[in-house]
Amino acid sequence: MTKRRLRILVVEDESMIAMLIEDSLCELGHEVAAIASRMQEALDMARKGQFDIAIIDVNLDGEPSYPVADILAERNVPFIFATGYDSKGLDARYSNIPLLTKPFLESDLEMALVQVSREV
Repeated sequence: MTKRRLRILVVEDESMIAMLIEDSLCELGHEVAAIASRMQEALDMARKGQFDIAIIDVNLDGEPSYPVADILAERNVPFIFATGYDSKGLDARYSNIPLLTKPFLESDLEMALVQVSREV
């Protein structure tokens, strides 16, 4: 389990899934810094937001969310991808990024957070 409360950006276009992720993060003792459901909003938050980690839906309203990941990588902000697909569809540049396959369990989310929070 992570040792400190993390502020997390959630990038998810399905409101029910975003709420489930938010609930799980709160249950784990973390804070949701913001939820971005559209690409421009996600890009703005990635550039200017103040958070420790991000969870990014790979497919954001039909668009790959790699531009969001690129900005976070430039800022050295750790992130986790979430997807309803398997890892074969993930861009090879991000093969080292933890991937949560939806639907995922709270314990899977916790393990991914522990993995990336080592970088925080």
